[in-house]
Amino acid sequence: MILTKSFSLPFGGGLGRGATLLVFLALTAISGQAKDLTQYCNPFLGTATLWTPDELGYTRTEVKRAWGAETFPGAAMPNAMVQCTPVTMYHSGSGYQYEDHQIYGFAHSAKGHWDQLHIPMLPVTGRFYPYNYCSWFSHEQEEAHPGYYSVFLQRYNVKAELTATLRCAYHRYTFRPEDEKRLLVDITKNNGRPHRWDIRKSTAANAFEGYQDGHGRMYFYATANLPVKSVQLETAKKQTIAIVDFENNKGAAPLELKIGFSFVSIENARENLEAEMAAKGFADVYKAADETWEKIFSHIQVEGGTERQKGLLYSTLYRAFLWPVLRSDVNGEYLDARNQVVKGDFCYYTDPSFWDTYRNKLQLLAMITPDVACDIVKSCMDRGEKRGGYMPTFFHGDHACTMVCGMWQRGIQGFDLERAYRLILKNATVPGRGGRPYLDEYIQRGWIAEKDTTDVPTEDEYKAAVTKTQEYAYDDYVVAQVAKILGDKQNYKLLMQRSGNYKNLFDPSTGFWRGKIESGEWIRDFDPYYPYYAYMYREANAWQSLFFAPHDPEGMIALYPSHQAVEQKLDSLFTEPWRGYEAWNMTGFMGNYCHGNQPDHSVPYTYYFIGKQEKAQRILNELMDEYYDMGADHLAYAGMDDAGETSSWYVFNAIGLYTYSPADPEYIVTVPLFPKVTFTMGDGRSVVIRREGNGEKIRQIRCGTKPLKGWFINHNDMLKAGEVTIVTE
Repeated sequence: MILTKSFSLPFGGGLGRGATLLVFLALTAISGQAKDLTQYCNPFLGTATLWTPDELGYTRTEVKRAWGAETFPGAAMPNAMVQCTPVTMYHSGSGYQYEDHQIYGFAHSAKGHWDQLHIPMLPVTGRFYPYNYCSWFSHEQEEAHPGYYSVFLQRYNVKAELTATLRCAYHRYTFRPEDEKRLLVDITKNNGRPHRWDIRKSTAANAFEGYQDGHGRMYFYATANLPVKSVQLETAKKQTIAIVDFENNKGAAPLELKIGFSFVSIENARENLEAEMAAKGFADVYKAADETWEKIFSHIQVEGGTERQKGLLYSTLYRAFLWPVLRSDVNGEYLDARNQVVKGDFCYYTDPSFWDTYRNKLQLLAMITPDVACDIVKSCMDRGEKRGGYMPTFFHGDHACTMVCGMWQRGIQGFDLERAYRLILKNATVPGRGGRPYLDEYIQRGWIAEKDTTDVPTEDEYKAAVTKTQEYAYDDYVVAQVAKILGDKQNYKLLMQRSGNYKNLFDPSTGFWRGKIESGEWIRDFDPYYPYYAYMYREANAWQSLFFAPHDPEGMIALYPSHQAVEQKLDSLFTEPWRGYEAWNMTGFMGNYCHGNQPDHSVPYTYYFIGKQEKAQRILNELMDEYYDMGADHLAYAGMDDAGETSSWYVFNAIGLYTYSPADPEYIVTVPLFPKVTFTMGDGRSVVIRREGNGEKIRQIRCGTKPLKGWFINHNDMLKAGEVTIVTE
């Protein structure tokens, strides 16, 4: 039996102003049960864009909008194959921008980046054209919850509702009784510009099937509650669409579609559909999705705090569990790195966004869903062993080792560490395609050289040599820890020596990390305020590239003449105003600190190591309070979420722990937003985090009854004690 519950939004905007959330809840015999946690999650958070100079940090001159968080509001399960989500614009991040007013279709894959959006579909009726078929919509008639999305398509007078399982989507379209029910499949479009696709009527009377390329070939098998009359292509003005027509296509009953997907075959898509959805109704599927998300959210339960803070906590926690995504079918088959169909004994996932999410999100995912995390590592190992023996990298740097080491040292050990070590060690020690870029010169010099040039535009691509040198030094430390666990003393010693290489690009005359040319001279054309995408720094300026040595904060601090010098540098970072430079992926500034991108997310904690923890907390509080529901509709992040990293930053700091060095099994302790937090790990162990007082300065940290020395708490010690108390003043 299902209950319908309504309630007001915990923070502004997102479901249509003044609208209510409708949540399906299982009946319970327990009287007075606490409200479910999924009510606090707003999937629209992060879908809006920043527009005003005060929010962006500069005055827009470009025609296209700055990058937002690029999140999507559609129906999805945690780390699932299918994300069933509206498309308001192709080639625009996740495909959905809150400022838009038209919908082109409902796609079935999304990351929150510039790819995916497979097999868009749209219910239609009346007149439309291959080049003009989108429908207007209003946020007043739009609704989203974990596992559910709904919108009214004004052009066609259709209410569209979507829900999903791991590998399937369920569409329910309510037309006016007098209208003819038709389905448009935008088979030639997605964010990957597909060149190959197919769609056709199936042998079953009520089914159609096909595939579409674009960031992987996604197959589908769809069944309808009406017989399929025909599947035809229409082309006009170089645009081609497919139209699915049905028998008995008028009346009050909704058109319902159950669609199975696979990256292996149509037959596997059909099998996925039969296993996950064939015998279920729409309410059953949505109820199961809601219960799954409720289980995820229940790992972090809070007392006290405001409704807005709870809304932000569970909305950001939701974002942390959407990527990476499943790519294997119910029968265990997946398409491997050699484009061969393989049957595995684990679930096969895409690569994580390592450069972004190694900082926090991958450990959060592992702590709550260790089985999923272990399968992600196994998937990366599978690809690495079939692609030259290197562990996969992502975009920039080499951070898979951080996930491997951080998980293992937290006791999440359901994978073969020696196999993983062979891969990450090769990344660190053997130059070659698939490993670390410019590793040969990093090994030879201890740093990577940048080109000797002047007047480099922000968007030009170079080596990002400073950032790579800093990050390779940290990764060397990480791989060394795995070497130590496995008794490889020789490589442990080698890599620990190299872990100090971050010091080689520190310029004491300026107090910045700074690029060098091949001769060893500093780059002369140096402006610490000027941002680059890949010259010296990756998506940052020199200010945002300060203080990155999470494995050696004391050594990093010692590069400066005094703690006072460090304090002055940090104070200047957060107060020296952004100089108005316009860069699409740099928004949301506090001074020159940029919360809208990842490179400096660990910098505020540097205050801890000079005895000024309260200054760090003041900044953390301001970031949590002002940088996560920005904009006119309170739905914009300071910048990109990057597959859940910015969201995970909020989750950890809101509960009083942060993965300052994510490879190490410890957390830097911060002041939580809530007086009481209960964090239950995936293995069932729990810790209660209590806050005493309402101040920013931490006077004492107790692990159980034992006062803690320093600012870090060990993962296992925390869980063994079962309680952490943070006393503030």
